[in-house]
Amino acid sequence: MATIDLRNTVKDYVDTADVRLLKMMKALAETYQKDEQDLKLSEAQYEKIDKRREAHLSGASQSFTWEQVKDNARNMR
Repeated sequence: MATIDLRNTVKDYVDTADVRLLKMMKALAETYQKDEQDLKLSEAQYEKIDKRREAHLSGASQSFTWEQVKDNARNMR
């Protein structure tokens, strides 16, 4: 179902919904918004990522090719 069709279907439900359905939809929307906010990184996390990136780019940290990662995973048995 295309996004526009889905949006129209949901609007139709809202237009004819009883209080119980509206409360459920409100709770779902609030939970969705909270989850979206929880997915954001903190400043400390961004700093840690930046340090790791710098170490990677300077060659100070060990890195692997995709082939090496696959080989290591296969040899873990």
